[in-house]
Amino acid sequence: MEPILEVKNLSVYYGVIQALKGISFHVDKGEIVALIGANGAGKTTTLHTLSGLINADGGEIIYKGHELTRTPNHKIVGLGMAQVPEGRRVFAEMTVLQNLRMGAYTRKDKSEMEATIENVYRRFPRLEERKNQLAGTLSGGEQQMLAMGRALMSHPELILMDEPSMGLSPIFVNEIFSIIEDVNKDGVTVLLVEQNAKKALSIASRAYVLETGSIAKEGDAGELLNDEAIRKAYLGE
Repeated sequence: MEPILEVKNLSVYYGVIQALKGISFHVDKGEIVALIGANGAGKTTTLHTLSGLINADGGEIIYKGHELTRTPNHKIVGLGMAQVPEGRRVFAEMTVLQNLRMGAYTRKDKSEMEATIENVYRRFPRLEERKNQLAGTLSGGEQQMLAMGRALMSHPELILMDEPSMGLSPIFVNEIFSIIEDVNKDGVTVLLVEQNAKKALSIASRAYVLETGSIAKEGDAGELLNDEAIRKAYLGE
């Protein structure tokens, strides 16, 4: 398989603290790859650096042959990479429909944008029911669906998901994970950062374990799910 994303020796500092200590990993086209690890391990920092929200202090990020370490965030979206941020971050004072349109700001073709909105509604019928409702009045699970729908509006080839299950009820967690699988089956590659390691490993093809800014382990997600050390450390078993 051909990597859609290659990260080589990536380093990030916050002041004197090294948040990422030269990590390397890759994501192949069509995969779901999970990044798991404890709080503060560097998972969100990794995603923010990939999407251009944080500058790398060393290393390379190669996406579809483009070197991204100095590329501004809005240009990265135009190249086909979208992020679903931690904590949903919807525009609370805007309607569901306005939020979705914001996700298509890189798209110029209006009729194509309307067709994409219809596709998002097909995937998330609840968003269509609430399209004129202010996003801030939605439940946590519905806001997560909106954040995902908004990311899909840019027709991404690679979607970065940051803690999609955070703060959601178990029913919504199951729903969100099955939607991630559906999105992947439609040809979107997924890099998933997730606190719920068991859920992440159950849908991923491969996974990397981050510990204090370094990759401690990598491998087939199913193998990691059955790895005793991983089960003890991250699966609460």
